[in-house]
Formats: sequence, C-alpha cells, structure tokens
Amino acid sequence: LPLSFPEKLWKMLESDQFRSIWWSEGGKCVAINKDLFEVEVLGRGVCQRVFNTQHIRSVIRQLNLYGFTKVQRDFQRSASLPEFLSEEAAASAHSQILYYYNPSFNRAHPWLLGTCKRR
Repeated sequence: LPLSFPEKLWKMLESDQFRSIWWSEGGKCVAINKDLFEVEVLGRGVCQRVFNTQHIRSVIRQLNLYGFTKVQRDFQRSASLPEFLSEEAAASAHSQILYYYNPSFNRAHPWLLGTCKRR
C-alpha cells in the first residue's frame, strides 16, 4: 500500500536526509523552509519525488486537508533603530519558514498518526 500524506511527512521528519523540514516546538510542529523545500523535495526528478507535485501550494493544501493549521510567529520589536533593522532582517529570513500544527501529529506520540485523516 502506498503511504498516506501524513505517513510520508512523518518519514521525512524522522529522516536525516532532508534539511528543509524538521520538528519544532519540541516535536509538536512541522517547520518547513519554503525555498529550500521547493529545491530539495519538490525539485527532484519524477523517480525520486516524495510527493506527486512540484508546487508548495499543493503540499500546503494537503496539510490543510489533513487538519494542520498554520502557526504564526510573533516577534517583539526593539525601540532602537539599529536593533529594529537587524530584527527585521532576521524576521525576513524567518518568514521563509512555515510552521504547521496538528494535535494528532506529535513526535512524542507516533501512535496518533493513524488518527490523521483527510477531511
């Protein structure tokens, strides 16, 4: 049987083969470096492709279909201009990282993976 989307995602997160996707928030969230993911995962040849798409939008659609929600990151801004500008540069680089959460997709509770069903 082919693996479901959550099973493929889990295997990627547990593998040391991908640098563009990792567990964050203590294994409760999926972090995706959008630009690197597009090259590393979606840019592969047909034979090596993990997902049947070349578009990040399709992967995000699958995340949403399986009950993942996007998690926003809030940054406290500094009052001083130099610090504010350096924080802006860091936030800009950070904006390439997408965070998704699903209560049934938790590194510490792999048995919950079976409850990740498509809506």
